[in-house]
Parts: sequence; C-alpha cells; structure tokens
Amino acid sequence: MSNYYNERLQGDRGALKRALYKACGFSDEDLSRPLIGIANSYTNASPGHANLDRICRRVEEGIRAAGGTPVVFGCIAPCDGIAEGNLGMRYILPSRDLIASSVECMTRAHGFDGLVLLGSCDKIVPGLLMAAARLDISAIFCNAGPMYPAVYKGRHWDGNIITEAMGWKERGLIDEAEFRRIEDLAEPCFGSCAMLGTANTMCSVAEALGMSLPGCATIPAVDEERLEWAWKTGEAAVDLVRKGISSRQIITQQAVENALRLVFAIGGSTNAVMHLQAIHAEAGLGELTLRQIDRIGHHTPQIASVYPASEFDMVDYHRAGGVEAVMKELSPLLDLGCLTVTGRTVGENLESAGGSRDERVIRPLSRPFAPRAGLAVLYGNLSPMGCVSKPAAIPQELHDVTLPARVFESEDEATSEIMAGHVSPGTCLVLRYEGPKGGPGMPEMYRPMKALEGMGLSDSCALITDGRFSGSNRGLFVGHISPEAYEGGPIAFVENGDRVHINVDEGVIELLVDGKTLEKRKEGFRPKEKIMPPGYLDTYRRISLSASQGALVR
Repeated sequence: MSNYYNERLQGDRGALKRALYKACGFSDEDLSRPLIGIANSYTNASPGHANLDRICRRVEEGIRAAGGTPVVFGCIAPCDGIAEGNLGMRYILPSRDLIASSVECMTRAHGFDGLVLLGSCDKIVPGLLMAAARLDISAIFCNAGPMYPAVYKGRHWDGNIITEAMGWKERGLIDEAEFRRIEDLAEPCFGSCAMLGTANTMCSVAEALGMSLPGCATIPAVDEERLEWAWKTGEAAVDLVRKGISSRQIITQQAVENALRLVFAIGGSTNAVMHLQAIHAEAGLGELTLRQIDRIGHHTPQIASVYPASEFDMVDYHRAGGVEAVMKELSPLLDLGCLTVTGRTVGENLESAGGSRDERVIRPLSRPFAPRAGLAVLYGNLSPMGCVSKPAAIPQELHDVTLPARVFESEDEATSEIMAGHVSPGTCLVLRYEGPKGGPGMPEMYRPMKALEGMGLSDSCALITDGRFSGSNRGLFVGHISPEAYEGGPIAFVENGDRVHINVDEGVIELLVDGKTLEKRKEGFRPKEKIMPPGYLDTYRRISLSASQGALVR
C-alpha cells in the first residue's frame, strides 16, 4: 500500500497503525488520502462553542469533497464568563498554553498532514493559533461566529448587561423580577459574545493573519452562511496540504504586524497584545516587545468603533463589512504581499473586497475615529516594562488624569468595597497580586470594572492592575503592569493616598512618589502568597513569563 501523504501508514511498519484506524471505520482508500486533523473545541458548556459540532460536520464534508480524510479530536474550551469572578478565572489564561500543547501532542503523535482548528472564545483561539505556529504544518482556522445581541428597552446589549444590572438593582433602579428578566434575555443564542471582546478580536486576528478565509471572522453563529464557510474551510485545508503551504509561511513578522494594525484600527481587546506576542514567539520569530508594538500603534489610526467603544455590536460590524472592510481601508498601511490560507496574498484577496458599508461603524483612513490606535502601551516608573490600555473605550475626559490611589490586594476586596459604596469618585483603584505569578494565572478584572459602571463611577475613576481586563470593559483601565507585584514591581509599593498620573495619549503612567521614598518602602519586601488548590496553577506560577512577554510558559 502506498500513501503519499502520511508516511507512518506506509508498508509493513504502518500495518498496525492502519489497523487501528480501520477499527474506527476508516478504509484503505481513506488512509491513502491526506489525513486532516480537526481540533474541535466543541462543548455544550459554552455558547461560543456549542455550535461547533454542526460546523465540524460541514468541515468534514468539505475535506472529503476535496479528497482528504477528516480525523476529529477534541480540546478544552473553558468559558471566561462562567469562570468570571471565581477561582475558575485563574485557570483561563493558563488554559491557552495547555490548548496549544494538547493540539501539538495529538498532531505530532498521529502525524496528521494538515489541521483545521475550530474555536471561538478568548483563550481557545490564540491557543489554537499558537499550536499552528509551533507545529508549522498546513493549518487553517474557522470560528463559530459571534452571537446576536440582546435587546432591552430598545437598545442592543451583550451579556454584560447582567453585571451592570447588579449595580442597578443595588441602587434600587430595578427590582428582583426585572433583574431576572434581564438574565433570561441577556444571551439570546449560540455564538461568541456580541461585543468586540477578546473572543471576536482574536477571531478577527486569525483572519488578518491570513489563517482563516477572508470574510469568515464576523459571520454570526446562527446564520446559515456560517456552515457554508465551514465547508469551504475543509476544502481549503486539503488544498493547503497539496500546495505544501505551512503555517509559518503565513504567520510571518509582516503578517503579525498586519494583525496588530487590525487590532489597533478596530480598538480590539487589550488581551490581543499578549496573545500576538505568544503567537509571534511560537512561530519562531523571537520576542515581540511592547515597544515594537507601540511603534505600530502610533502609526495606526482607529477606523472602527464597536461595542464596548460604541453602541454598535458585532452584527453591525459584520454588516458594515467586518475585517475585510477594515483591511481594505487600511491597505496603504499593510504588507499586501503576505501569503494567506487561500494560497493568495492579502493584496490579491482584497482586490475583490469592498470598503465600509456603514461609516458609523467603519470609517475611511482619511476620516478616522481617532488619529492613533484604539489600544495604547504605557510606560513610567509604575510600569517600567510597560502596560496596556484601550483609549477607544476610555471617555475623553479621562485620557489625562492625576488621581489619589486606593490600594487593594485582590479583585474580591475591590469589588466588595465598590458595591458597598466605599469608593469615592475620582479615585485610582490599584489592584495588585493578580499577575501571572501573583494571581496566579493573571485573572481579568471584569467584576470591579463592571461594578464601577453599575455604581456610576466609571466616568471619574481609574483602575490599574498587574492582572488583565475583559475585552468588554470600558472606562479608564490599565492592565498588564510589569513587573508585577509578586516579582517586586513598583506596583507592590503603592500606598493609599499616593498620586498616580495617567496619560493614555502620551503613553505615560507615573507614581508621583520620590525615588528615596520608594526605595525605603522596598526594604524587606516579601511577596504575598495566595493559597490555591494544588495542581496546574502551581506549575503555571513557576514557568510563566511576565505579561510584558505574553505570559508564555517556558
């Protein structure tokens, strides 16, 4: 028996392997074709992944129609929303590297000729792309699609209306019955959450990198067009194998820079910065520093505005043209020669793409929402290795402020004080010991930000942390402060009443305390240790890098 593609199945030495596949129902003909592994993160525990069973079946059909043989395997897909505000959130970022490694293990063990990567949510998408970059085989990504928004009192919302409603209830603006009604309408269907959070940002990144089909990222999960794109993805996977196009031919330095420009232009999630750093490293391109990222941001205007930066949700963004329209408008700033999974270049793909169909959502390069990126990197004595903010979601009056510090050693402590009415307007909340090592796991500070909104404080307060933020947050927030408190970073030595200066437009974050005072505070420093269940968090604490390096495990 000959097999051009999977050499492990050839000859007498391949007989046992063929027999094992035949026990699963594969025929000799099946095993003579390219074996395309499908890493399917389907689960009915998360709306962002609950339709991937249907999508997977269509991908399989596309693979078979193109002359390949699909082989499906699973990977974990924890939901940020369900993990939010409890111990589970500490496992969300660490799961990214587990996903990458699990796909690597399965693919190397079985020697698949190519891969289709199915995912949709915050850490699953970057984990899958990291695996593709690490493996350097033919690979293509397909997402499940965004959710349609909830509608409440004539306004579109994503599921985060629930957290805001908690504040409304606390303030007596709604009763328990209305709160329960909001709960029942908040998440109306399958799909990744309806705003431009990390999930939809990273699906957009996959398309901008050239790792998914043009137009794929923003098709709503419940639209039948989503299944058509799944079939095309399966077909394209076989074509990539036959053409010998591998992931590192697509995920190049120039492609990562294109993806960064896309993130900056749409005002995507701050988490995209660390995920692109990780993908860059896995592609063998070395360290992508925050200073390199910042230089790109300074020369990329924000030309799209999507919730939480505006009233327009992901379906509005899709109807305005989605990623293709943004890249068409951005094309003078992009490297158009980058190869994509279509076998064509970015420029060739964009020849047939249209520009914005709704300038309320996507504007031309000549008339941006803001002259510089929707994300910003900040430096100063409070974060000498850099930190990240999102000007696109910050009220203009908070772009340059000096505020007194109120220090909290955990997310829980901060949230409790906010909800109890113990935080004054015009305060800079400092949340520390929430970084990769100190958290451990670098949880996102979703609850305190939403609590500030619900309590009417988001227009006057700032929140800074060595932890992360949800892509759904809006207000003045600065995350990924590095070095983190656990490693003796300056954030560990902030005290109540200290003045903190933040200028997101100038990229500055300064603790207005003289050097001698800071040095005195550092004497005898010992990091605070949080007691966690034994297991993977202990490992992650030992092997994770700084947030400024993408929080990779090494």
